[in-house]
Amino acid sequence: MTRFPTIVALLMTASPALILAPGETAAAEKSPTVFARFQAGSTIARGIVADDQIRQIEGDWFGSWKPTEKTHKLSEVKLLAPTRPTKILALAGNYKSHLADRPAPKNPELFFKVPSCLIATGEKIVIPKGTSIVQPEGEMVIVIGKRAKKVLPERAMEYVFGVTCGNDVSARDWQKNDVQWWRAKGTDTFGPCGPVVVSGINYDDLLLRVRVNGQVRQEQRTRDLIFGVAAIVSFASRHVTLEPGDLIFTGTPGTTAAIKPGDVVEVELEGVGVLKNPVSADHD
Repeated sequence: MTRFPTIVALLMTASPALILAPGETAAAEKSPTVFARFQAGSTIARGIVADDQIRQIEGDWFGSWKPTEKTHKLSEVKLLAPTRPTKILALAGNYKSHLADRPAPKNPELFFKVPSCLIATGEKIVIPKGTSIVQPEGEMVIVIGKRAKKVLPERAMEYVFGVTCGNDVSARDWQKNDVQWWRAKGTDTFGPCGPVVVSGINYDDLLLRVRVNGQVRQEQRTRDLIFGVAAIVSFASRHVTLEPGDLIFTGTPGTTAAIKPGDVVEVELEGVGVLKNPVSADHD
């Protein structure tokens, strides 16, 4: 089972009595709510996290739901990728620190990752054969809460369910030499995401940190994003309809370095938690 002992230290305690509706933000001055998708035995369910327990819910996060009396200890469940999205969008070049000397984009530069690349915290990032330079990219990930089409920037936060941690794993040689990024960014296991989704915090000012084998490799606050959460959601929704549970990786800061089998990558997002994945080689 996936243990997550850091959740108590990294999350503010949430209470089912203080649950935010999808689209409400920190401006509502309510306590954050921590959501988790998990497996307990043969059951896959969703719940609300408080301290070291998950309270199972009835219904749909993105619609009508209510807490049940059934609880599980975090230490006794497997945390899963937070959603099963219809699509995953990701931003390229959304921190100036990642652009080096390149000019900042005029619009959010989005590309697609495929849902089959998603893995949960604790699962292995597998380096495939044929690439020699695979690098992690720690990112804040937006979780869409309701159907969004041609949304105005001033209304965009109403469509945000919360945020989670993500790792836009990238095969740099394929990214450089292929015409498209489909395998460089979308290969199986190249989308670690989780461990939980948190709503009701200030998404536009969170500390993002990436560690490899305990050493900090990336660190920056989300207030330094070139395009913030509302701008990203609004722009994306002008061109593709966003569905509940869809994910948007918001971009990575600074520079990245190659990982190898045996490494452990951690993506930490303030107020959310730590996404932790070991690295292995493809032995097929």
